[in-house]
Amino acid sequence: MEKKKISLKEIGMPKLIMMFMAGILLVILTFPGLLGGDKEKKVKNLDIELTERQNSTNTTSYDSNNYIAELETKLRNVLRKVNGIGEVEVMITLKTSGEQIPLKDVPYTQEGLNEVDGEGGSRTDNRIQKDESTVMVTGKDGNTQPYILQEREPEVEGVLVIAEGGDNILIVKDIVEAAEVLFNIPVHKVKVMKMSDGIK
Repeated sequence: MEKKKISLKEIGMPKLIMMFMAGILLVILTFPGLLGGDKEKKVKNLDIELTERQNSTNTTSYDSNNYIAELETKLRNVLRKVNGIGEVEVMITLKTSGEQIPLKDVPYTQEGLNEVDGEGGSRTDNRIQKDESTVMVTGKDGNTQPYILQEREPEVEGVLVIAEGGDNILIVKDIVEAAEVLFNIPVHKVKVMKMSDGIK
């Protein structure tokens, strides 16, 4: 029995096109993500990312309150140990809340073009393009978040100290200098007052 060879002419152009289209359809059905089938997944991931950012913003304000309370407690405990200051109450305000600085990827492209025309004139054209994007990392739980390069602590705006020894000039000077050194703020941002005799 002889094997029959099939040529393209025998198959015909319409059948060839149909076979080609069936192959493309098979590939599309096998890999649905090729034509943007992941759009729903991408939208879902974006929703999760926005929710996480909102939660992190809420956490930052909560952390700022904890940060202030911790600073006030530490300053109060330190000042109580100084001779002559006596009982103290402390209030601290912040200029800025803490800030997280993410790592940025900045691809840099520079193109230069030198043109000389037939009359001897020349023209130089330089084009610089920078694209900035935040570097993202995926955690063990599968969530994507920015890679934090540096965290800045909140900046102190002012300090108020109410002390039993607040009427003594030397005690006031010591308190002001302590706050200036600890929080790196100017003297006029520190206020010391005498505590009322009825409040202790």
